[in-house]
Amino acid sequence: MVTRPPAGTIPDAPGSYQFKDRHGRVIYVGKASSLRQRLSNYFQSPRNLHPRTAQMVQTAESVEWTIVDNEVEALMLEYSLIKEHDPRFNVRLRDDKSYPFLAVTREDIWPRAMVMRGTKKKGTRYFGPYAHAYAIRDTLDLLLRSFPIRTCSENKFNEHERIGRPCLLFHIEKCSGPCVGEIEEMEYRQLVTELCDFLDGDTDEIVNRLDADMRNAAGDLDFEKAARLRDRLDAVRKAISKQQMVADKNEDVDVIGIAEDELEASVQVFYVRKGRVMGRKGFILDKVEELTPGLLIDRILEAMYGEEPVVGVPKQVLVPYEADDVETYEQWLELIRGSKVQVRVPQRGPKRSLLDMVTRNAQEEFTRHRMKRASDQNTRSRALIELQKHLNLPEAPLRIECYDMAHLQGTDYVGSMVVLEDGLPAKREYRRFKVNSVGGDEVGAGSDDYAAMAEVVRRRLTAYLIERDKPVDERTGPPNELTNDGKIDGSSTKERKPGKFAYPPQLLLVDGGKGQVSAAQAVVVELGLADEIPVAGLAKRFEEIYVPGRSAPVEIPRGSEALFMLQRIRDEAHRFANTFHRERRSKGMTVSALDDIAGLGEVRKKKLTKAMGGVNAVKKASLDELKALSFLPDAVAETIHAKFHG
Repeated sequence: MVTRPPAGTIPDAPGSYQFKDRHGRVIYVGKASSLRQRLSNYFQSPRNLHPRTAQMVQTAESVEWTIVDNEVEALMLEYSLIKEHDPRFNVRLRDDKSYPFLAVTREDIWPRAMVMRGTKKKGTRYFGPYAHAYAIRDTLDLLLRSFPIRTCSENKFNEHERIGRPCLLFHIEKCSGPCVGEIEEMEYRQLVTELCDFLDGDTDEIVNRLDADMRNAAGDLDFEKAARLRDRLDAVRKAISKQQMVADKNEDVDVIGIAEDELEASVQVFYVRKGRVMGRKGFILDKVEELTPGLLIDRILEAMYGEEPVVGVPKQVLVPYEADDVETYEQWLELIRGSKVQVRVPQRGPKRSLLDMVTRNAQEEFTRHRMKRASDQNTRSRALIELQKHLNLPEAPLRIECYDMAHLQGTDYVGSMVVLEDGLPAKREYRRFKVNSVGGDEVGAGSDDYAAMAEVVRRRLTAYLIERDKPVDERTGPPNELTNDGKIDGSSTKERKPGKFAYPPQLLLVDGGKGQVSAAQAVVVELGLADEIPVAGLAKRFEEIYVPGRSAPVEIPRGSEALFMLQRIRDEAHRFANTFHRERRSKGMTVSALDDIAGLGEVRKKKLTKAMGGVNAVKKASLDELKALSFLPDAVAETIHAKFHG
């Protein structure tokens, strides 16, 4: 348990503080306008603390802090430390959806409209996020009749440019045919600008212009053009009708609705631009720390605007209750936006009605989540308790690691490690191993699953021991030091993330029977971890469970949740190992004349073949041509030339 720092050592200044466990890992990060006042709240009788706070203080072994100039800097430092360390006692935002955006690639010569997810790219305008991809496609399908810009991929665009014939979208008037020169670049750019303005909410000007152009065409007796403009105008009006009008046309607001219980909260965010709902997003928040209503708002604001928001920061953010330190958050958002931002709780009128509507959406989403979670979590908990009982484990195995081997008649031996945490796959924890001690170049050489299993388990557990036994200061850097002005030196508080093998399994499972179990257990005993890490094996033939020191398999009822969980992780380890094995074999079958040239790695090899126009061109190149390449050292150029010209 962490002890209270000596009296007078905690500064009465704004900053961020970090609680650490006995291994030096950061388990909680907080901020305060006065570190002395905030930290003193933790060092009181555990009976007066919230249960989660008391558990955190009991787990912690030390506390450190960093002083900053003001509360906004404390907020920014706290957010960056939480992102870096993912402390176990800080609030966790779980967002299992990758929300789609409607993207327009403005920097392309011929910009393209498409549905995009994931990492945002520079030079691309994003509109959304949308709850479903089909909502974007329906909207885009209507808008293409009015703003016929291309939606095709680069390959398809280049193909039609080469053959000189447009695709079907041109013939049905959903593309203006830039690939075949049917539209000038400036006119095309105007279409792109109008589409972006429309998606930004500037619809009146576009509707008025289309209506005027249609009437002028009819007045000039150009009825064919007037009919086309009429159809474009109808499409625009249909698209406008699909956008929900919820505020005045000149208002930009983000509206946050919350539904919660003691353990979790469901958050829904509606992005309103020019009075219309332009996108929405939702996520679930795990309350792993004590949260007042105001602190909950703090955490949600940090999650929404901590990274550069794609849709920007509006003038107003509507919340159901006030943040703990609303002035600090308004100053922080003002730095991001570049102008004044207001975070407020609407009390009456249209904005209160809008907030109530978003809150109802959060409540409905929370109801669906709890129904699903009740089923899933109860099932996982039951499976873990059954495993503890049947395998006689000291505790329910919240972290299970499973190992499997893959090879082809003894060649290209590889191993896999997959992880279940709380019964769910933790894919960021998966690891792959190239086995070094088993398998030769000849087919059938050294086919020994037991030795391969032992090597992989030994490497993983040895890495764990190295990480576990590191001194705390080696893992976290030197202790805080006071600077001349009495502040804590922030440069000395740089943390290193826990190593990739920092956490031991509570059940080590191998794919196999008695032999594989014995090989893994021998390594566990050799490393002195027999009392800490239990071992078991799942044999494929009859789905039997073997444990060390017992000749007969452990009987786990067929159809039980425990057996199903073990089968699932075993199958995942098998898939992961085979995937890695296929990748290695594929690489081994790809041979180039440029392989094995000293100083010519993969990056230089790609640059060289691209610059010269292929491997054959490299073979024929003169020494002067090779030396003329700026990225190629003269010694490497001479080696390449000597290989192909003697």
